Amino acid sequence: MSDNAKIFREGLWNNNAGLVQLLGLCPLLAVTSTVINGLGLGLATMATLVLSNSVVSMIRHVVRPEIRIPVFVLVIAAIVTSIELAMSAWLHGLYTILGIFIPLIVTNCAIIGRAEAFASKNNVKQAALDGFAMGLGFTLLLVVLGGMRELIGMGTLFSQAHLMFGEAARGMTLHLMGEDYRGFLLAILPPGAFFGMGILIVVKNLIDQRRKDKVSSLATIKVVVEPAQPPATS
Repeated sequence: MSDNAKIFREGLWNNNAGLVQLLGLCPLLAVTSTVINGLGLGLATMATLVLSNSVVSMIRHVVRPEIRIPVFVLVIAAIVTSIELAMSAWLHGLYTILGIFIPLIVTNCAIIGRAEAFASKNNVKQAALDGFAMGLGFTLLLVVLGGMRELIGMGTLFSQAHLMFGEAARGMTLHLMGEDYRGFLLAILPPGAFFGMGILIVVKNLIDQRRKDKVSSLATIKVVVEPAQPPATS
């Protein structure tokens, strides 16, 4: 497996920020009541990861080790502020719903963690790829969790899609449970986020364990038992 493929796989599955590292859980659990909310926050986080990793990688030989963490935080804060202003200008409805969780991206441990653990030690291309992979894995988790909660809680998918895709997307809402579905309130309340997250973690662990057992069984089959050497005769 190439280095780029390994970086991508780590960020997307093996070292997923939400499912494995369990970082960024506060916004993850707070805003994922719908697919669109999760997608909006996920894309903002992914953009922050890609840009901050790239900048940190470019300045890694310039910043002294003693002040690297404050400098990394300043870089991340500047990028998040730019993203926040852009969302306020062009996606104001979604920005209003996500509220404080956009500026709180600055405090997401996954972002400063990738800047310190990976971007500060690798070239710009690999750092950007790592940010993209980590961000994509986090975004997919937000979207899946948001989809689960929206479907069970309201019986829909892609409600309020116009907040991200414009007025033409008002018809994107899918009523999968029927128009008369009353919803399940617990799913869209904070406890529903914890239950949904727990289910996703269990599913990932089961998949990983099944793959591990399959690899072990294949390795056992391929073991070739060499015949014992006859004792040497004098």
